[in-house]
Amino acid sequence: MPPGGTLYVVATPIGNLEDITLRALKTLKAVQLVAAEDTRRTGHLLRHFDIAVPILSVHEHNERGRVERIVGRLAKGESVALVTDAGTPGVSDPGAALVAAVREAGFRIEPIPGASAVAAAYSASGISSDGFVFVGFPPIRGKARKRWFETVISDSKSRAVVFFEAPHRVEKTLQELAVLVDRPIFAARELTKLHEELIWASPGDLLTKFESLHGEFTFVVPPGQATEQASAAMTDDQIIDYFGDMTNKISGASKREVARRVAEDIGMSTKDVYSALERVKLGQSAK
Repeated sequence: MPPGGTLYVVATPIGNLEDITLRALKTLKAVQLVAAEDTRRTGHLLRHFDIAVPILSVHEHNERGRVERIVGRLAKGESVALVTDAGTPGVSDPGAALVAAVREAGFRIEPIPGASAVAAAYSASGISSDGFVFVGFPPIRGKARKRWFETVISDSKSRAVVFFEAPHRVEKTLQELAVLVDRPIFAARELTKLHEELIWASPGDLLTKFESLHGEFTFVVPPGQATEQASAAMTDDQIIDYFGDMTNKISGASKREVARRVAEDIGMSTKDVYSALERVKLGQSAK
């Protein structure tokens, strides 16, 4: 390995700033540069602990473009700390591409572990399982999202599954899970923060349990059998119920637009949704 500086991959608090480790503080004070996903949030963290180190923005849109600059600093013998907004770089956050490039360039990489929403949620769930699998965030739409949920349900037959979801998609995700899972799941909102909520409930009931759908969400699906293996296996009546809910949700939308949204959400074609509507209308619904 050539002489030079070290890239430290530093985990930062996921909410409560007191969760930062002594080693992380020591590292952040010692490096010559902090590469941060959001310079404003990292700036707040550094100021809170009276750390005065230059910050360089490194996020998903410019990560690869920053490689040469950071490698250049390492080549001069300087050390760099890589951080994200919260948690560990490269774990459902930017950082993996930079770490891989620095390793390829032959410089030392040293992880500085810390707070983890995955570990925190799993430990608070009380689930006894032969391990668990973390699958990040669900895809936003389409067939990839449908296949993703199929994999989650398949994996949860034998072990717990942990995943994140953005607040603006939580409602949609719980609606989809309500079709697939008939047992309670564990949900954590705003872990380690002032308004932290930890709730056990069925996916359908969770929407009414939370005080708010704002903030960061972590879900844990415990091992068990699912009611259905795929959204394509929904009955006509279930599709109609979902269609009705969507109609109320997007008041004023055309039937075509509602059918398109339903098809997108449950991983079916718009034609199949229309077919289900027609079968129910004719009294030929497949129960």
